[in-house]
Amino acid sequence: MHYQSNSRATGFTLIEVMVVVVILGILAAVLVPKVMDRPDEARKVKASQDIRALEAALNLYKLDNYDYPTTDQGLEALVSSPGIPPEPANWKEGGYIDRLPTDPWQQPYQYLSPGAQGSIDIYSTGPDRQPSEDDIGNWKMN
Repeated sequence: MHYQSNSRATGFTLIEVMVVVVILGILAAVLVPKVMDRPDEARKVKASQDIRALEAALNLYKLDNYDYPTTDQGLEALVSSPGIPPEPANWKEGGYIDRLPTDPWQQPYQYLSPGAQGSIDIYSTGPDRQPSEDDIGNWKMN
């Protein structure tokens, strides 16, 4: 007995595969530069969110203690009770945050009280790690 197949062999031809590869190459050439810019933007957004969270914790600190920590006490006053004067009157047991975050460039956030830009300044020096126009600070968010 001899079986005959009426179905045609299915698959992709070399031309079809090459067309798909060319199309993918064109899409990659257009999209990759746009996607590569996103990490910098994401880092700036993360820094802004961290600064807002630190500002909220500092506002809670002020509600309990009637004033913000001094520049010398720094943001560490949110994690543990400051050991330098002025001693906070009603420092919350357990602190106001669990730990201090670092900015997306692995640097500590900067804090000034009173700040040059307002009552308090919280900022990241940004990707260049130097005080400059690209600093990300709470004064730019309000």
